[in-house]
Amino acid sequence: METNEMRAALFDRYGPPEVLYVGTVPRPVPAPGEVLVRVHAASVNGGELHGRAGKVRPVTGLMQRGWPKRMGLDFTGEVAALGQGTAGPRVGDRVWGVLGRTFGSNAEYLTVRPRHLSLAPAGLDLVEAAALPVGTTAITALRDKARLRPGERLLVRGGSGGVGVVAVQLGKALGAHVTALAGARNLDLVRDLGADEAHDYATTSPADLGTFDVVMDTVGTDHPAYRRLLTRSGRMVAIAFDTTRVAASLAYIAASAVHGGRRVRAFSGNPSHRLFADLARYVESGAVRPVVDTVFPLDDVAKAHRALEAGGVRGKVVIRIA
Repeated sequence: METNEMRAALFDRYGPPEVLYVGTVPRPVPAPGEVLVRVHAASVNGGELHGRAGKVRPVTGLMQRGWPKRMGLDFTGEVAALGQGTAGPRVGDRVWGVLGRTFGSNAEYLTVRPRHLSLAPAGLDLVEAAALPVGTTAITALRDKARLRPGERLLVRGGSGGVGVVAVQLGKALGAHVTALAGARNLDLVRDLGADEAHDYATTSPADLGTFDVVMDTVGTDHPAYRRLLTRSGRMVAIAFDTTRVAASLAYIAASAVHGGRRVRAFSGNPSHRLFADLARYVESGAVRPVVDTVFPLDDVAKAHRALEAGGVRGKVVIRIA
């Protein structure tokens, strides 16, 4: 029986994972130019943990006003309906993408503009595929911002995390010599993904690593120490900041982007249709594969957040919704 309501992950106050619950909200209707997606799965992202905990309230306040608030940035699913005049996707297409600058993909349905999605990779299960939309961040960082070239030396901090596992694979696909920092139990994983060298971040200091043409930082701490590892023409791309020192961390990134050599690149992730299509081609060619740590049902969204918050995750924590 058709209904105008749907289930979604919600929270009524900032706090630990336990503030999350699954409630009923109105099912969205696609406006002209929008796509209605029946969501199959979504991943849990670090930014959501900070948003739920209230650590970045100025940002999340702009993304969503009022209570209850939603969770979820990326998604995989199936096109359920099209708003009037929507061009591109067709009903029944298997798609993946992001919502743009808002939360809400931890729900049975969502609406999104066609520019924020593309066809999902052929032959890949949509729950597994949900581990990969964040990979567009790695493409932007390494290919577009750092312009990583064959033969260059790349360091990936957080090599076993959600973005890191894609960055390691993409670095190899772009012809770089890849060094990855990860937890001790995940070193075999990053080597299997293509890392030429893998080091335990807990026992390896920056001074032990040598020099690099490109440093991709997915961790957010100690930026100055890792910036010093860059060659004269080196580039550092920081996709995370220190949440314990938000203002100072962001100020350092901003200043180092415009002053002196070995500049730090940073960007606000809002991937386009083109990036998702590019990522799908990397997956279909075999250059990039998903790494799923654990799959939780929507009802266990709080457990999914708790798992990522505990650390040591290999790849992505995924929430199955359909």
